[in-house]
Amino acid sequence: MAITFRNLAWALAPLVLAACGSKPPADSNIDSLDAELAGNTTGNSRDPAMMSALQDQIMVDPALTGQANNDAVRPPQQPYSGATPPDSVAPSKTDGTTIADGTGSSSGGSKPAPAPAGDCPQCKVKRDSVTLGALAQRQADKRTSGCARGLQYSTAWVQRLPADIPLYPDARVDEAAGVAGNGCALRVVSFSTGASVQSVIDFYYGRVTAAGYSAEHQADGGQHVLGGVRGKDGGAYVIYVEKRGDGRTEVDLVANNGN
Repeated sequence: MAITFRNLAWALAPLVLAACGSKPPADSNIDSLDAELAGNTTGNSRDPAMMSALQDQIMVDPALTGQANNDAVRPPQQPYSGATPPDSVAPSKTDGTTIADGTGSSSGGSKPAPAPAGDCPQCKVKRDSVTLGALAQRQADKRTSGCARGLQYSTAWVQRLPADIPLYPDARVDEAAGVAGNGCALRVVSFSTGASVQSVIDFYYGRVTAAGYSAEHQADGGQHVLGGVRGKDGGAYVIYVEKRGDGRTEVDLVANNGN
């Protein structure tokens, strides 16, 4: 029997319609997954525990919330200090007194210094000196100025200050220099402290007078100077004190009879 074009068209028509009306199995799987994630499937809607876990709010314990970051690393309340002298520089006292309030020292405690004199020639010396070496060379004491030419810079000299003119408590050392030998025992230290200018002056006034030094207090504006000598050994010292712009008190100490 001959197959005509008309008969072939009628035979293929059902196959074409079936192909157009079918959906790939992958589409069916995607639709089912969407419905499952949305919670619309018959299985999830019948399971109360599943629906509660998906729809209920997260429970939070307020008492535990306040403790959440107890161990978190936080920045310091203030910058860490850079140049801090070793513990041996200003050791703690063991006689029940404290260094910080100026009551514990073998050389005497803090003592109110007299009011500064009218003139302050040492203030000009400080203003004209750029370095610690220049400051020491400009001193009137010949032993001090003569030894200043051999100064060597190192913070280790802080530990060799005279016992009766120690480093101020809580001092932050910026620079130090010294020279030893050939009759020289010069020590020069620059440091800062959080104490007031008057507290520093009183601290050193009490110590130097107890150790037998003279003590003259000079001032010019915010610059204060305390200086003196001791006749029995030719000891001499000068201490420059002024308030810095950052609120700390800056101190330059020159002593010619270090350890």
